[in-house]
Amino acid sequence: MADPIDHVQGRLKVFIGMAAGVGKTYRMLLEGHAEQEAGRDVVIGLLETHGRVETARVAEGLPIVPRRHVRYRDAELEEMDVSAILGRAPELCLVDELAHTNVPGAEHAKRHEDIEALLAAGIDVLSTLNVQHLESLNDHITELSGIRVRETIPDSILGRADEVVLIDLTPEALLDRLRAGKVYPPERIDAALNNFFRIENLSALREVALRQVAEEVGAKRLTSELVGSREDSLASAAPQAVGERLLALVEPYPGAQRLVRRAWRSAQRLGAGLDLLWVRAPGQELSADEQRSLAALRQLASVLGARLLEEQSDDLAGAVADVAARRGTTYILLGRSRPARGLARLRVPLPQRLMHRLPGVDVRIVADRSQRANGRDGGNGEAA
Repeated sequence: MADPIDHVQGRLKVFIGMAAGVGKTYRMLLEGHAEQEAGRDVVIGLLETHGRVETARVAEGLPIVPRRHVRYRDAELEEMDVSAILGRAPELCLVDELAHTNVPGAEHAKRHEDIEALLAAGIDVLSTLNVQHLESLNDHITELSGIRVRETIPDSILGRADEVVLIDLTPEALLDRLRAGKVYPPERIDAALNNFFRIENLSALREVALRQVAEEVGAKRLTSELVGSREDSLASAAPQAVGERLLALVEPYPGAQRLVRRAWRSAQRLGAGLDLLWVRAPGQELSADEQRSLAALRQLASVLGARLLEEQSDDLAGAVADVAARRGTTYILLGRSRPARGLARLRVPLPQRLMHRLPGVDVRIVADRSQRANGRDGGNGEAA
């Protein structure tokens, strides 16, 4: 029996922008046409025009794989037909809105999982993404805009892309497009202008998008520098033989997720690994809310690729020091502690205790930026 054909992994190219309407889908379609003219077999797997005439027009001439119908509750909805695309086996597939959540009953829960299936089959993919859908930016985007983005994807999805292209547009130009009806239909324009599409929001989002792409390019440049002969790789790695490793102290309460995201982005900038540590008092019973918060922490750690460690001890500083020594930690991050009460006010604060026990480790207190406007304290729940 002949061996099955081994598919070469497909390549992923992502067009990223600060918001809807900057031209990500338009640019993706133009590139699809260019590839088709170069002789490649190109299909549209999923396209969302949102009623934009220009986008629909530029899609003409590219074959579209019909969507599959999925029955959910009392409605019949449409999703990308992954099986049909795999059966069609194009060389290149265009898939809009990378962060989309599929209807229950589709092949996968998230569209990025659909794309992974296409890539695994050797199909190249072009896709689109708004920067606010990156999981690690969720809190930051909420602070900037006042709006919590519910659909997010792990940053690792963008990190595994072979190419990331920033589709940039000034906030003023995007607002002109919005007012001209090129982004949303007329009945949605006023609401958009009064909410997400405020000039200060767009300016901040543009800065975030520019920084994100710069970091992705930097990470890929570092990777490419280490590709070569064994001697070249060893020589390049020699000055960085001792890597950085971050340890973030968490507790099962909702605000801990903000600390985790901030810690993860710090780890990414340093090219470091990230551990999360919860030191649980012996015999501590969790309330229902704490159990939910702990489950959410585990889920977030899984999404970001961090490791959540649990230790039982009455000595918080001692337990942290032991874990830091085992894990080779170089940075410890913690939130601001709650105000001490009673005799606890006489105890040396945790950051000072950690610096005494771990003289070679940097200790950083992560501020809760959402509290800056009203002066309220954040906290990591430190109680010892």
